[in-house]
Amino acid sequence: MNTATATLASKLSVGLHAEQAQPSASAHLQGVQVDFGAQQVLRGIDWQLLPGQVVGLLGRNGCGKTTLLETLLGLREPTAGTAMLFGQPVAGLDDAARARIGYVPQQAELFEWLTPAQLLAYFRSFYPQWNEAKVEGLMSRWDIARDKPIARLSGGQKQRLSIIRALAHEPDLLVLDEPVASLDPAGRRDFLRELVEQVIDRGTTVVFSTHILSDLERVAFNIAFLSQGRIALQAPLDELLESCRLVTGPSSQLQTLLHVRGAARLSAQALDGGRERWLVRFSEGQPALPGALPTQAPTLEDLFMELTQ
Repeated sequence: MNTATATLASKLSVGLHAEQAQPSASAHLQGVQVDFGAQQVLRGIDWQLLPGQVVGLLGRNGCGKTTLLETLLGLREPTAGTAMLFGQPVAGLDDAARARIGYVPQQAELFEWLTPAQLLAYFRSFYPQWNEAKVEGLMSRWDIARDKPIARLSGGQKQRLSIIRALAHEPDLLVLDEPVASLDPAGRRDFLRELVEQVIDRGTTVVFSTHILSDLERVAFNIAFLSQGRIALQAPLDELLESCRLVTGPSSQLQTLLHVRGAARLSAQALDGGRERWLVRFSEGQPALPGALPTQAPTLEDLFMELTQ
């Protein structure tokens, strides 16, 4: 682990204590279903986000990640179920609650005929809390010209500007939908460092989707896997990597493993010769070593492939 990654990990461990000290949910979905015509995209999702929690949302393309985040924010009305933010229904949030939310959509929605300075001045008028020093620091560090028309900025600069706009009013809930897709590796690292500082300094709740797994490994304390319209699993990443194993063998021996070790099967894949490969999660305190059966510790990529089929 390099120095930067170790520092981020250390800071996130501090964030965990903040999360445990503030148990009331920042966001809560209950029985949320979203249909597009005859297609059911979200299927009775129950989900909550706690203060100071950093959650990485993973799922295959088209599985409904953006739909889930939009429903969470009240930008899409669910077919069934309820969505609450800060104890209020998202459909009826008051101005004070709205001012506590920051959002970076997958496609930056900027007024491209304005300059960055004009855009930020416009949004500043909506928020009673606005950290101008943070804005100026990020604009300078990320090399964004204040007086150049937004339409003439690069894709990466537009995405950075969208991120600055979302961070400037120091939100209590920050929702990011593929926030670093247009950024180069150095830009992503700088953004992730800023994101961690936001969590540590203010206890901000963060949920973000990304297809770049290495970014999740740097900053996401919790990982949520969206599959077939449901949250298949959410848990701390370190805990998953420690408690899960890919185990290969005959089905009968694998079943015995579950019974003897008190483990849970998360996924199964048929192999040649009557064998199967299971992703197994062992109970807390149980040894994650299934004897003579071939065993492999999973990577985050393995977990993604197994849990989002």
